[in-house]
Amino acid sequence: MSQILLENARIFDGFNESCPEGMSVLIEGDCIREISATPIKAPDARRIDVAGKTLMPGLIDLHIHAYFSDVNVKKVDLSDIPYRTAHAVRMLNHALDCGFTTLRDIGGGDWSLAMALSDGLIRGPRYFYAGNVLSMTGGHGDNRTPGEAHHHKGYCSCGSTNFACKVVDGVDECLKAVREELRRGAHCIKIMASGGVASPTDPLWMNQFREDEIRTIVNECVERRTYVAAHCHPAHSARRSVDLGVRCIEHGTMIDAETAAYVAEHGAYVVPTLAITWALVERGAGLGFPPQSLDKIRIVQAASIEGLDHMRTAGVKLGYGTDLLGSTYVEQCREFTLRSQVFSPIELLRQATSMGAEILMQDGKLGCIAEGAHADIIVVDGDPLTNIDLLAQDGRRLDLIMRAGEIIKNRLD
Repeated sequence: MSQILLENARIFDGFNESCPEGMSVLIEGDCIREISATPIKAPDARRIDVAGKTLMPGLIDLHIHAYFSDVNVKKVDLSDIPYRTAHAVRMLNHALDCGFTTLRDIGGGDWSLAMALSDGLIRGPRYFYAGNVLSMTGGHGDNRTPGEAHHHKGYCSCGSTNFACKVVDGVDECLKAVREELRRGAHCIKIMASGGVASPTDPLWMNQFREDEIRTIVNECVERRTYVAAHCHPAHSARRSVDLGVRCIEHGTMIDAETAAYVAEHGAYVVPTLAITWALVERGAGLGFPPQSLDKIRIVQAASIEGLDHMRTAGVKLGYGTDLLGSTYVEQCREFTLRSQVFSPIELLRQATSMGAEILMQDGKLGCIAEGAHADIIVVDGDPLTNIDLLAQDGRRLDLIMRAGEIIKNRLD
Protein backbone atom coordinates (compact mmCIF):
# COMPACT_ATOMS: atom_id res chain seq x y z
CA MET A 1 0.00 0.00 0.00
CA SER A 2 1.41 3.40 -0.97
CA GLN A 3 2.59 5.76 1.75
CA ILE A 4 3.03 9.53 1.95
CA LEU A 5 4.98 11.12 4.81
CA LEU A 6 4.21 14.75 5.61
CA GLU A 7 7.06 16.15 7.73
CA ASN A 8 7.81 19.32 9.69
CA ALA A 9 4.13 20.25 10.06
CA ARG A 10 2.32 22.49 12.48
CA ILE A 11 -0.91 20.59 13.24
CA PHE A 12 -4.38 21.91 13.96
CA ASP A 13 -6.25 18.70 14.79
CA GLY A 14 -9.78 20.09 14.40
CA PHE A 15 -10.24 20.70 18.12
CA ASN A 16 -7.35 22.27 20.02
CA GLU A 17 -6.15 25.84 19.74
CA SER A 18 -2.62 24.85 20.69
CA CYS A 19 -0.91 23.49 17.58
CA PRO A 20 2.23 21.37 18.02
CA GLU A 21 5.07 22.08 15.60
CA GLY A 22 7.65 19.84 13.96
CA MET A 23 5.15 17.01 13.58
CA SER A 24 5.14 14.12 11.10
CA VAL A 25 2.02 12.50 9.64
CA LEU A 26 2.18 9.17 7.81
CA ILE A 27 -0.57 8.49 5.26
CA GLU A 28 -1.12 4.90 4.22
CA GLY A 29 -3.66 4.35 1.46
CA ASP A 30 -6.63 6.56 2.29
CA CYS A 31 -6.09 6.83 6.06
CA ILE A 32 -3.81 8.50 8.58
CA ARG A 33 -1.67 5.71 9.98
CA GLU A 34 0.66 7.53 12.39
CA ILE A 35 1.22 10.98 13.90
CA SER A 36 4.46 11.67 15.75
CA ALA A 37 6.57 14.46 17.23
CA THR A 38 9.65 12.41 16.32
CA PRO A 39 10.76 11.25 12.87
CA ILE A 40 8.69 8.37 11.47
CA LYS A 41 10.54 5.47 9.85
CA ALA A 42 8.93 4.86 6.49
CA PRO A 43 11.70 4.17 3.96
CA ASP A 44 9.33 3.58 1.04
CA ALA A 45 7.11 6.60 1.65
CA ARG A 46 6.98 9.67 -0.55
CA ARG A 47 8.30 12.46 1.66
CA ILE A 48 6.86 15.98 1.57
CA ASP A 49 8.31 18.81 3.67
CA VAL A 50 5.42 20.91 5.01
CA ALA A 51 7.97 23.59 5.98
CA GLY A 52 6.29 24.49 9.27
CA LYS A 53 2.97 25.42 7.68
CA THR A 54 -0.41 24.57 9.20
CA LEU A 55 -1.66 21.06 8.44
CA MET A 56 -5.33 20.64 9.30
CA PRO A 57 -8.43 18.59 8.40
CA GLY A 58 -10.15 19.23 5.08
CA LEU A 59 -13.12 21.57 5.34
CA ILE A 60 -16.75 20.40 5.56
CA ASP A 61 -19.71 22.27 4.04
CA LEU A 62 -22.93 20.84 5.44
CA HIS A 63 -25.45 22.72 3.33
CA ILE A 64 -25.03 22.57 -0.43
CA HIS A 65 -27.33 21.80 -3.38
CA ALA A 66 -25.21 20.37 -6.18
CA TYR A 67 -27.97 20.30 -8.80
CA PHE A 68 -29.29 23.86 -8.22
CA SER A 69 -28.03 25.36 -11.46
CA ASP A 70 -29.88 28.69 -11.05
CA VAL A 71 -31.14 30.95 -8.25
CA ASN A 72 -34.63 30.67 -9.74
CA VAL A 73 -35.93 27.26 -8.70
CA LYS A 74 -38.52 27.21 -11.49
CA LYS A 75 -35.71 27.58 -14.04
CA VAL A 76 -33.81 24.72 -12.44
CA ASP A 77 -36.89 22.56 -12.67
CA LEU A 78 -37.23 23.26 -16.38
CA SER A 79 -33.60 22.45 -17.16
CA ASP A 80 -32.96 18.76 -17.78
CA ILE A 81 -30.77 16.32 -15.86
CA PRO A 82 -27.63 16.75 -18.04
CA TYR A 83 -27.61 20.51 -17.51
CA ARG A 84 -28.04 20.20 -13.74
CA THR A 85 -25.34 17.55 -13.66
CA ALA A 86 -22.93 19.79 -15.58
CA HIS A 87 -23.47 22.49 -12.97
CA ALA A 88 -22.88 19.95 -10.20
CA VAL A 89 -19.55 18.91 -11.71
CA ARG A 90 -18.43 22.54 -11.92
CA MET A 91 -19.55 23.26 -8.37
CA LEU A 92 -17.94 20.14 -6.88
CA ASN A 93 -14.63 20.92 -8.58
CA HIS A 94 -14.64 24.43 -7.16
CA ALA A 95 -15.42 23.17 -3.65
CA LEU A 96 -12.52 20.74 -3.71
CA ASP A 97 -10.11 23.41 -4.97
CA CYS A 98 -11.19 25.61 -2.04
CA GLY A 99 -10.24 22.88 0.44
CA PHE A 100 -13.70 21.41 1.06
CA THR A 101 -13.03 17.68 1.12
CA THR A 102 -16.53 16.77 2.38
CA LEU A 103 -19.97 18.08 1.40
CA ARG A 104 -23.49 17.32 2.61
CA ASP A 105 -26.04 17.84 -0.14
CA ILE A 106 -29.12 18.66 1.89
CA GLY A 107 -31.66 18.72 -0.94
CA GLY A 108 -31.66 17.09 -4.36
CA GLY A 109 -28.52 14.99 -4.22
CA ASP A 110 -28.76 11.36 -5.26
CA TRP A 111 -27.10 7.98 -5.52
CA SER A 112 -25.95 8.51 -9.10
CA LEU A 113 -23.88 11.60 -8.29
CA ALA A 114 -22.48 9.91 -5.19
CA MET A 115 -21.42 6.88 -7.23
CA ALA A 116 -19.88 9.03 -9.98
CA LEU A 117 -17.71 10.68 -7.32
CA SER A 118 -16.91 7.41 -5.56
CA ASP A 119 -15.91 5.69 -8.81
CA GLY A 120 -13.76 8.61 -9.93
CA LEU A 121 -15.87 9.49 -12.97
CA ILE A 122 -15.93 13.09 -11.80
CA ARG A 123 -13.66 15.05 -9.47
CA GLY A 124 -14.97 16.38 -6.19
CA PRO A 125 -15.21 16.07 -2.39
CA ARG A 126 -16.52 13.25 -0.26
CA TYR A 127 -20.29 13.37 -0.68
CA PHE A 128 -23.19 12.83 1.72
CA TYR A 129 -26.73 13.45 0.53
CA ALA A 130 -30.25 13.73 1.94
CA GLY A 131 -32.07 12.79 -1.26
CA ASN A 132 -35.31 14.59 -1.99
CA VAL A 133 -36.51 17.04 0.64
CA LEU A 134 -39.96 16.38 2.11
CA SER A 135 -42.50 19.22 2.00
CA MET A 136 -46.20 19.49 2.66
CA THR A 137 -48.53 20.85 0.01
CA GLY A 138 -48.02 24.62 -0.13
CA GLY A 139 -44.81 24.30 1.88
CA HIS A 140 -41.34 25.57 1.13
CA GLY A 141 -40.63 22.69 -1.25
CA ASP A 142 -43.83 23.17 -3.26
CA ASN A 143 -42.68 25.56 -5.98
CA ARG A 144 -45.97 25.87 -7.84
CA THR A 145 -47.33 29.37 -8.17
CA PRO A 146 -50.97 30.02 -7.18
CA GLY A 147 -52.05 29.69 -10.80
CA GLU A 148 -50.67 26.17 -11.22
CA ALA A 149 -53.11 23.36 -10.55
CA HIS A 150 -51.12 20.24 -11.45
CA HIS A 151 -49.77 18.12 -8.65
CA HIS A 152 -47.94 14.89 -9.39
CA LYS A 153 -47.06 12.67 -6.46
CA GLY A 154 -45.33 9.44 -5.77
CA TYR A 155 -42.13 7.77 -6.83
CA CYS A 156 -43.01 6.50 -10.28
CA SER A 157 -40.78 7.65 -13.14
CA CYS A 158 -43.56 9.63 -14.79
CA GLY A 159 -43.33 12.64 -12.54
CA SER A 160 -42.72 14.34 -9.23
CA THR A 161 -43.46 17.78 -7.86
CA ASN A 162 -39.95 19.01 -8.70
CA PHE A 163 -36.45 17.62 -9.10
CA ALA A 164 -35.36 18.15 -5.48
CA CYS A 165 -38.49 17.69 -3.38
CA LYS A 166 -41.40 15.36 -2.70
CA VAL A 167 -44.70 16.83 -1.56
CA VAL A 168 -46.30 14.57 1.05
CA ASP A 169 -49.34 15.01 3.29
CA GLY A 170 -50.44 12.82 6.19
CA VAL A 171 -48.62 10.18 8.19
CA ASP A 172 -48.83 7.43 5.59
CA GLU A 173 -47.34 9.54 2.80
CA CYS A 174 -44.58 10.80 5.09
CA LEU A 175 -43.73 7.27 6.18
CA LYS A 176 -43.55 5.96 2.62
CA ALA A 177 -41.43 8.92 1.49
CA VAL A 178 -38.90 8.51 4.30
CA ARG A 179 -38.51 4.80 3.66
CA GLU A 180 -38.10 5.37 -0.06
CA GLU A 181 -35.43 8.07 0.34
CA LEU A 182 -33.51 5.91 2.81
CA ARG A 183 -33.77 2.98 0.40
CA ARG A 184 -32.23 5.20 -2.24
CA GLY A 185 -29.21 5.77 -0.03
CA ALA A 186 -30.03 9.05 1.71
CA HIS A 187 -27.71 9.63 4.67
CA CYS A 188 -30.33 11.69 6.50
CA ILE A 189 -33.76 13.15 5.81
CA LYS A 190 -34.55 16.83 5.43
CA ILE A 191 -37.99 18.33 5.97
CA MET A 192 -39.36 21.81 5.37
CA ALA A 193 -40.50 22.87 8.82
CA SER A 194 -41.09 26.57 8.15
CA GLY A 195 -41.77 28.99 5.35
CA GLY A 196 -38.92 29.79 3.02
CA VAL A 197 -37.42 32.45 0.80
CA ALA A 198 -37.44 30.87 -2.67
CA SER A 199 -40.94 29.35 -2.51
CA PRO A 200 -43.83 31.42 -3.90
CA THR A 201 -46.82 30.73 -1.63
CA ASP A 202 -45.68 30.32 1.99
CA PRO A 203 -44.87 33.17 4.42
CA LEU A 204 -41.62 32.93 6.38
CA TRP A 205 -43.42 32.74 9.74
CA MET A 206 -45.41 29.62 8.85
CA ASN A 207 -44.86 26.32 10.70
CA GLN A 208 -45.07 23.36 8.33
CA PHE A 209 -46.10 19.70 8.80
CA ARG A 210 -48.26 18.51 11.68
CA GLU A 211 -46.78 17.11 14.86
CA ASP A 212 -47.74 13.52 14.00
CA GLU A 213 -46.14 13.85 10.54
CA ILE A 214 -42.81 15.11 11.94
CA ARG A 215 -42.76 12.51 14.71
CA THR A 216 -43.34 9.77 12.13
CA ILE A 217 -40.42 11.00 10.03
CA VAL A 218 -38.15 11.33 13.07
CA ASN A 219 -39.03 7.89 14.44
CA GLU A 220 -38.34 6.22 11.11
CA CYS A 221 -34.93 7.90 10.91
CA VAL A 222 -34.07 6.87 14.47
CA GLU A 223 -34.84 3.25 13.56
CA ARG A 224 -32.43 3.62 10.63
CA ARG A 225 -29.78 5.13 12.97
CA THR A 226 -29.80 8.43 11.17
CA TYR A 227 -31.46 11.79 11.76
CA VAL A 228 -33.77 14.54 10.52
CA ALA A 229 -32.62 18.00 9.48
CA ALA A 230 -35.26 20.72 9.29
CA HIS A 231 -35.36 23.91 7.27
CA CYS A 232 -36.33 26.61 9.79
CA HIS A 233 -36.14 30.41 9.68
CA PRO A 234 -38.30 31.68 12.60
CA ALA A 235 -37.42 30.92 16.20
CA HIS A 236 -40.72 29.20 17.00
CA SER A 237 -40.21 26.76 14.14
CA ALA A 238 -36.74 25.81 15.38
CA ARG A 239 -38.00 25.23 18.92
CA ARG A 240 -40.96 23.18 17.70
CA SER A 241 -38.70 21.04 15.52
CA VAL A 242 -36.31 20.31 18.36
CA ASP A 243 -39.29 19.46 20.59
CA LEU A 244 -40.40 16.89 18.00
CA GLY A 245 -37.02 15.20 17.79
CA VAL A 246 -35.30 16.98 14.90
CA ARG A 247 -31.53 16.75 15.36
CA CYS A 248 -30.28 19.52 13.07
CA ILE A 249 -31.76 22.93 12.21
CA GLU A 250 -30.87 24.38 8.82
CA HIS A 251 -30.52 28.19 8.64
CA GLY A 252 -31.99 29.16 12.03
CA THR A 253 -31.69 32.76 10.88
CA MET A 254 -34.36 34.40 13.02
CA ILE A 255 -33.54 32.60 16.26
CA ASP A 256 -33.85 34.55 19.51
CA ALA A 257 -31.87 34.23 22.75
CA GLU A 258 -34.46 32.05 24.51
CA THR A 259 -34.73 29.60 21.62
CA ALA A 260 -30.95 29.46 21.18
CA ALA A 261 -30.62 28.46 24.83
CA TYR A 262 -33.32 25.83 24.37
CA VAL A 263 -31.61 24.36 21.31
CA ALA A 264 -28.28 24.24 23.15
CA GLU A 265 -29.85 22.62 26.22
CA HIS A 266 -31.31 19.84 24.08
CA GLY A 267 -28.03 19.17 22.27
CA ALA A 268 -29.40 19.93 18.81
CA TYR A 269 -27.29 21.41 16.03
CA VAL A 270 -27.73 24.41 13.76
CA VAL A 271 -26.19 24.97 10.32
CA PRO A 272 -26.43 28.69 9.51
CA THR A 273 -26.09 29.77 5.86
CA LEU A 274 -25.08 33.41 5.52
CA ALA A 275 -23.28 33.18 2.18
CA ILE A 276 -26.44 32.65 0.12
CA THR A 277 -28.27 35.40 2.02
CA TRP A 278 -25.69 38.06 1.21
CA ALA A 279 -25.25 36.80 -2.36
CA LEU A 280 -28.96 37.06 -3.10
CA VAL A 281 -29.40 40.46 -1.47
CA GLU A 282 -26.49 41.82 -3.49
CA ARG A 283 -26.90 39.98 -6.80
CA GLY A 284 -30.30 38.28 -6.75
CA ALA A 285 -32.21 40.82 -8.85
CA GLY A 286 -29.66 40.64 -11.66
CA LEU A 287 -29.67 36.84 -11.55
CA GLY A 288 -33.45 36.57 -11.93
CA PHE A 289 -34.40 35.89 -8.31
CA PRO A 290 -38.17 36.56 -8.04
CA PRO A 291 -39.19 39.93 -6.50
CA GLN A 292 -41.34 38.36 -3.76
CA SER A 293 -38.37 36.22 -2.75
CA LEU A 294 -36.05 39.25 -2.67
CA ASP A 295 -38.38 40.84 -0.11
CA LYS A 296 -38.12 37.76 2.08
CA ILE A 297 -34.32 37.42 1.81
CA ARG A 298 -33.91 40.97 3.11
CA ILE A 299 -35.93 40.04 6.19
CA VAL A 300 -33.69 37.03 6.73
CA GLN A 301 -30.52 39.07 6.29
CA ALA A 302 -31.63 41.65 8.84
CA ALA A 303 -31.88 38.96 11.54
CA SER A 304 -28.90 36.77 10.63
CA ILE A 305 -26.00 38.35 12.55
CA GLU A 306 -28.05 38.85 15.70
CA GLY A 307 -29.13 35.21 15.45
CA LEU A 308 -25.50 34.07 15.26
CA ASP A 309 -24.70 36.15 18.33
CA HIS A 310 -27.56 34.53 20.27
CA MET A 311 -26.31 31.06 19.29
CA ARG A 312 -22.73 31.84 20.25
CA THR A 313 -23.81 33.17 23.65
CA ALA A 314 -25.95 30.08 24.27
CA GLY A 315 -23.24 27.65 23.15
CA VAL A 316 -25.25 26.09 20.32
CA LYS A 317 -23.31 23.50 18.35
CA LEU A 318 -22.88 24.95 14.86
CA GLY A 319 -21.78 23.53 11.53
CA TYR A 320 -20.54 25.36 8.44
CA GLY A 321 -23.02 25.72 5.57
CA THR A 322 -23.46 27.95 2.52
CA ASP A 323 -26.63 26.96 0.56
CA LEU A 324 -25.30 28.61 -2.62
CA LEU A 325 -27.44 28.37 -5.75
CA GLY A 326 -26.55 28.79 -9.42
CA SER A 327 -23.58 31.01 -10.20
CA THR A 328 -23.26 32.09 -6.55
CA TYR A 329 -21.42 28.82 -5.82
CA VAL A 330 -18.14 30.75 -6.17
CA GLU A 331 -18.82 32.46 -2.81
CA GLN A 332 -18.43 29.28 -0.74
CA CYS A 333 -15.46 30.61 1.23
CA ARG A 334 -17.20 33.90 2.01
CA GLU A 335 -19.08 32.21 4.85
CA PHE A 336 -15.86 32.44 6.90
CA THR A 337 -15.71 36.22 6.40
CA LEU A 338 -19.37 36.77 7.24
CA ARG A 339 -19.30 34.64 10.38
CA SER A 340 -16.09 36.31 11.57
CA GLN A 341 -18.25 39.27 12.61
CA VAL A 342 -19.33 37.09 15.53
CA PHE A 343 -16.95 34.13 15.91
CA SER A 344 -13.24 33.80 16.61
CA PRO A 345 -11.00 31.87 14.17
CA ILE A 346 -10.84 28.79 16.43
CA GLU A 347 -14.63 28.69 16.66
CA LEU A 348 -14.94 28.93 12.89
CA LEU A 349 -12.31 26.25 12.32
CA ARG A 350 -14.14 23.84 14.61
CA GLN A 351 -17.45 24.58 12.85
CA ALA A 352 -15.89 23.71 9.49
CA THR A 353 -14.07 20.57 10.68
CA SER A 354 -14.76 18.57 13.86
CA MET A 355 -18.29 19.85 14.46
CA GLY A 356 -19.19 19.14 10.85
CA ALA A 357 -17.99 15.58 11.33
CA GLU A 358 -20.05 15.24 14.51
CA ILE A 359 -23.18 16.36 12.69
CA LEU A 360 -22.45 13.82 9.94
CA MET A 361 -21.98 11.10 12.60
CA GLN A 362 -18.40 10.70 11.38
CA ASP A 363 -16.54 11.54 14.60
CA GLY A 364 -12.96 10.32 14.53
CA LYS A 365 -13.13 9.72 10.78
CA LEU A 366 -13.62 13.19 9.31
CA GLY A 367 -12.88 16.71 10.48
CA CYS A 368 -9.84 15.71 12.51
CA ILE A 369 -6.16 14.87 12.26
CA ALA A 370 -6.01 11.60 14.17
CA GLU A 371 -4.65 8.11 13.69
CA GLY A 372 -7.24 6.00 11.89
CA ALA A 373 -9.05 9.01 10.40
CA HIS A 374 -9.59 9.49 6.68
CA ALA A 375 -6.66 11.25 5.04
CA ASP A 376 -8.63 14.38 4.11
CA ILE A 377 -6.03 17.10 4.72
CA ILE A 378 -5.18 20.64 3.72
CA VAL A 379 -2.00 22.63 4.35
CA VAL A 380 -2.44 26.37 4.86
CA ASP A 381 0.29 28.88 4.02
CA GLY A 382 -0.01 30.84 7.25
CA ASP A 383 -1.86 30.58 10.54
CA PRO A 384 -5.67 30.35 10.17
CA LEU A 385 -6.04 30.48 13.95
CA THR A 386 -4.98 34.12 13.85
CA ASN A 387 -6.15 34.96 10.32
CA ILE A 388 -9.28 33.12 9.18
CA ASP A 389 -9.15 35.08 5.92
CA LEU A 390 -6.54 32.57 4.73
CA LEU A 391 -9.42 30.11 4.22
CA ALA A 392 -11.61 32.71 2.51
CA GLN A 393 -9.42 33.06 -0.58
CA ASP A 394 -10.84 30.26 -2.73
CA GLY A 395 -7.91 27.94 -2.08
CA ARG A 396 -5.19 30.38 -3.08
CA ARG A 397 -3.49 30.06 0.33
CA LEU A 398 -3.65 26.26 0.36
CA ASP A 399 -0.36 24.60 -0.53
CA LEU A 400 -1.69 21.06 -0.33
CA ILE A 401 -5.10 19.47 -0.67
CA MET A 402 -5.51 15.73 -0.04
CA ARG A 403 -8.73 13.76 -0.29
CA ALA A 404 -8.79 10.12 0.87
CA GLY A 405 -5.00 9.96 0.60
CA GLU A 406 -4.94 11.30 -2.96
CA ILE A 407 -3.00 14.50 -3.53
CA ILE A 408 -5.25 16.95 -5.37
CA LYS A 409 -2.93 19.95 -5.16
CA ASN A 410 0.69 20.23 -4.09
CA ARG A 411 2.85 23.35 -4.02
CA LEU A 412 5.18 21.99 -1.33
CA ASP A 413 7.55 19.85 -3.39
